[in-house]
Amino acid sequence: MELIFGIIVGVLILVFLVSVHELGHAIFAQRNGVVVEEFGIGFPPRAWGKKLKNGILFTLNWLPLGGFVRLQGEHDSANKKGDYGAATYWQKTRILLAGVLINWLVAVLLLTVLAWTGLPKILPNQFSIASDTTIVKKPIELTLVAADSPAAKAGLQSGDQILRFGGEVTSTSEDLSKATKANKGKTVEVIYSRDGVEARKSVTLRSDAEKGYLGVSSSQRQLIQASWSAPIVGVATTAQFTYVTLQGLGNLFTDFTKGVFLQFSPSETTRQEAGESLEKAGNSVAGPIGILGTIFPAAEQAGLTQLTFLTAIISLTLAVMNALPIPALDGGRWFTMTIFRLLKKPLTKEREEKIQTVGFMILMGLIVVVTIADVSKFFK
Repeated sequence: MELIFGIIVGVLILVFLVSVHELGHAIFAQRNGVVVEEFGIGFPPRAWGKKLKNGILFTLNWLPLGGFVRLQGEHDSANKKGDYGAATYWQKTRILLAGVLINWLVAVLLLTVLAWTGLPKILPNQFSIASDTTIVKKPIELTLVAADSPAAKAGLQSGDQILRFGGEVTSTSEDLSKATKANKGKTVEVIYSRDGVEARKSVTLRSDAEKGYLGVSSSQRQLIQASWSAPIVGVATTAQFTYVTLQGLGNLFTDFTKGVFLQFSPSETTRQEAGESLEKAGNSVAGPIGILGTIFPAAEQAGLTQLTFLTAIISLTLAVMNALPIPALDGGRWFTMTIFRLLKKPLTKEREEKIQTVGFMILMGLIVVVTIADVSKFFK
């Protein structure tokens, strides 16, 4: 049930983020004299529809894959009054990039709220204002309990928070590591918290360090809390994560390109290196299955803070991806329009459709490949 609930939460959040993205297009289109014919949540077939007072057809659709906005005369070459194509270059730029702006602002808003309540610190140099910042350290949490390990035999589980070990308070992961080493081969009492309820277990540690005295991996979450500087932290952190996201996409492209080209090398060592680069690229990507089936359920179980943080990061990622010059996405449409404008060539309906169709097919192909990779991870 938890997996199903997590997937439902994930679908609702993704639909929300895509819908506000499309709402940005609709608002800026109307403000720039372009007629908005339909605003839909989900994709057809249509489940319900109503004509609003402003003339826009609002629809709810059966496929929960996001949302869409339909503008009058969507092709760049359309020229009737109220057509998207009849708008000026700068008006089209505002309309195309409005969704990017809205998703970025959603990320700013969510990270600002978290800065007040407790923003997860995941970067070593994550932005904060020292004079208005409190670092809250959460208890040590077990992230992995190896099978047949002393911890597993004692009944400890992933997600348990270690409070005391062998009579000593464990404030950091280093404290836990030192305590297990100091008590190797002994039977000690562990006081831990699971789902907010304290309990205790006796665990007999290994004497050999090779497999780990306790047989666990642990981490300690840190939260940044601010007061008056929370909006500044929200904006600056969003900008910082935007840079990190672009950097990650650059590394992904580098690993993928390197892996593909080195596969043709006559050297066995080079081909092995190519395989490692491709595997690294594949492991750094999550598609719809990975997000809905793994990431969201895990974040949902971790609590509201982690779920809100993940929502902010995905909103930011949607903004970054849509800003890139990828055909079929907003940045790709703007890039195509700009190139033809600079070349002083007409962007006809036929040309635009061919470019966007090819881009869409490539994008769908990548999604299929990533989805297959996601599914394969479940069977490893």
